[in-house]
Amino acid sequence: MDDLLVLRDGRLPGGSTTVDVVVGDGRVVAVRPAGGVPARADVPDVALDGRTVVPGLWDMHAHLTQWALARGQVDLVAATSAREAVELVGRELAARPPGDAPPGSADAGDLLVCRRMRSATWPDVPHRTLLDLVAPTTPVMVQNIDLHLVWCNSAALRLFGQPDDPTGVLREEDCYRILEALTDRATASQDAQVAAALTEAAARGVVGIKDFEFGDALPDWQRRSRAGRLPVRIDTTVYRSHLDGAIERGWPTGTVVPDTNGLVRTGHLKVFVDGALNSGTALCHHPVVAGLPVIATPPHDDEVELADHGHLATAPADLHAVLARAWQHGIAPAVHAIGDRAVTIALDAFDHVGCPGRIEHAQLVADADLPRFARPGLVASVQPAHCTDDRDVTDDRWSDRSHRAYRFADLAAAGARLEFGSDAPVSALDPWAAIAAAVTRTEDDRPSWHPEQCLDVATALAASARGRERVHAGDPADLVICDDDPTTCTVDVLRAGPVAATMVAGRWTHGRRALGG
Repeated sequence: MDDLLVLRDGRLPGGSTTVDVVVGDGRVVAVRPAGGVPARADVPDVALDGRTVVPGLWDMHAHLTQWALARGQVDLVAATSAREAVELVGRELAARPPGDAPPGSADAGDLLVCRRMRSATWPDVPHRTLLDLVAPTTPVMVQNIDLHLVWCNSAALRLFGQPDDPTGVLREEDCYRILEALTDRATASQDAQVAAALTEAAARGVVGIKDFEFGDALPDWQRRSRAGRLPVRIDTTVYRSHLDGAIERGWPTGTVVPDTNGLVRTGHLKVFVDGALNSGTALCHHPVVAGLPVIATPPHDDEVELADHGHLATAPADLHAVLARAWQHGIAPAVHAIGDRAVTIALDAFDHVGCPGRIEHAQLVADADLPRFARPGLVASVQPAHCTDDRDVTDDRWSDRSHRAYRFADLAAAGARLEFGSDAPVSALDPWAAIAAAVTRTEDDRPSWHPEQCLDVATALAASARGRERVHAGDPADLVICDDDPTTCTVDVLRAGPVAATMVAGRWTHGRRALGG
């Protein structure tokens, strides 16, 4: 066996004794009591000195190109109104040296891209004319925090082929087209930014990411793999508009993509049932109760009047058909469903088609639907940081049902397979933030929000490691070496991320020099 390595004197989570972990050919060969692996001159040792060895962490829902670009964009999360956001945009433009492209322009001419506006909490309404006051000629595009709404000035509307939109506020499908166009425009420079983002992810103990970038990101990952070995594994995703091309490729979900060092696999088909909470487009069984503006859409079926209930992106019959077609070719679905009505529609579709797959987000779940998540092959893909980020909006818009929001403990008790993600750039690509949010359900000095839904650390850690609770022989050698045991350390240490080193397929991707041996 090639590339043998012994990690000596480590601990497993919650363990009181030390172990030796043998790694070879990209897998864990053995886990034995410390001293049980004889030393060999031709096999290197690494001294862990009692550090904890945990399974490598995954972010199971991120938009990687957007996350990479977001770090150079103007952050408007502190704005408390549309007018305050406009003032911040004006200051950014005024501070820009003449002839300079603004931060986040990503080779997109002089387009100014801003992010993380929280329009759901604003007392006033975004409009193109407000941005035109400070940017009459420079294109400005502001992304809502949930990526389901963008706010453009007139110049940006012209740039993105929407010059006649009356408000400049574009939701759902119109929003997605702009976000996809933005990443397409950035292709010439984005790879370096993505590489930097992946290096940072490895430093947080991330060994894999499921990329939900709009469109069909597989060609991007093939190109990046040719340029150099990736520091993390990537599972790709394909959106409905690219399904025909994915079928023609003939690679079912889980196929290892050639010439990627075994690190890139084909993933799922992404289909939307509804929108999002912050943008007012999550599809619910009952109307929202807050006086906040929401998008109203005409009914799409006979089962529910959808005006004031949210946005139905894919009608049930259409959803059944597209899922069945994809699964006929071995492509499993990942169905976006945030409101409880959307979750019911997604579960009905899985029952109808009988395929495995994922429900993404599941932020609001009806009592009757909880046991349905235990169906074999179904993953509840949730983003715990959203529950702490959005607790105030949830209490406002879903005040009569917030006890049914972000039901992590209820889903786990019902037998659901939980997998954690960030939805970056909606939240930071940081599995420790997700674990801490799931365990504490608070990120500030306030008490836990609906503490009955808190998870224990072991369950949250497994949900960030694709169900792996401990390291076992035969596992991929995707490991995180932690300075402290995540299952027993303080919440502050847990949130900070006690990562000393990260390994993917038996190769160090972060922190090797911090270890002895």
